Amino acid sequence: MTADPLLSALASRARVQAHARTTACPCGVSATLADRPDGTVVRHADTVAKAHAPDTPLPELTLRLTAAARLPGILLPPLGPAPVELHGRPVTFWPYGMPVDPQDPDAAPWEEAATLLARLHRTPAPVAGLPPMRGPAKATRAVSRLRAAAAGHPATAPVLRAWATLPSWARAETPMPDATTLCHGDLHLGQLVRHPAPDGPWLLIDVDDLGNGVAAWDLARPAAWYACGLLPPDEWARFLTAYRAAGGPAVPADGDPWPALDVPARALSVQTAARAVAKAVDEGRSLDEVEEAVVDACDRMGQVPPELADGPAK
Repeated sequence: MTADPLLSALASRARVQAHARTTACPCGVSATLADRPDGTVVRHADTVAKAHAPDTPLPELTLRLTAAARLPGILLPPLGPAPVELHGRPVTFWPYGMPVDPQDPDAAPWEEAATLLARLHRTPAPVAGLPPMRGPAKATRAVSRLRAAAAGHPATAPVLRAWATLPSWARAETPMPDATTLCHGDLHLGQLVRHPAPDGPWLLIDVDDLGNGVAAWDLARPAAWYACGLLPPDEWARFLTAYRAAGGPAVPADGDPWPALDVPARALSVQTAARAVAKAVDEGRSLDEVEEAVVDACDRMGQVPPELADGPAK
């Protein structure tokens, strides 16, 4: 483990939680699973401790934890009902689940992810006062970072043009048109684990963006990848078919799904491109092939006439 105070304290808390759960802990060195400003995650045996972003509102996070605890079989349940404070960060505790293997793309659980989303979208919010899904707010934050870090980069202009074509709700300037559907808010394959590990059922993880909103946002990242040529058509078809088969309400049961997906997919393309360009500038490097693909998609989006931008969102 590093000498970083937060990581050291988080590892200590994870170890205490693991030992409280079982006297047969195979005690070893704690492992850092992620270390980012918006999420630092440490594992000790079968227990995971996560330090959330410093500006995370505690009442909202507590509501999201409560919702996860009440949705067994869809979301991984937390080990406690409320976060604790550690070095100015709210910390939550979770059972360890086996993540998707990034080295085995053929085993990507597209059907399972789609089915879990459909079940989530069909489930009424299990707790009153759940805040809005944070997808549009995260996209706005990515664009703000792009403006601050990469104003002069040649890729910035097409990304901002694409951003300007989006309706106001997708830019978090006005409320979302749906305030009742329960959404994950940040769906990608890294948000699934098998629990109990290593071969239990797949469950969704990460409640930071959970809330009510536009269900199509949860399908937007794979839709955007497909539209950019980064997700093979057969994998997109597997995902979409499974979602429809499970009764997911975000798209029609048959026919063209894109009127529902267009705005969220474009928003996720902009978010991905904004993060990519800002990161490349921070690291002093050129965009890689994947990053160029999402910027190119934004360039094409920026040619959409403004009068068409609001159409699918109504």
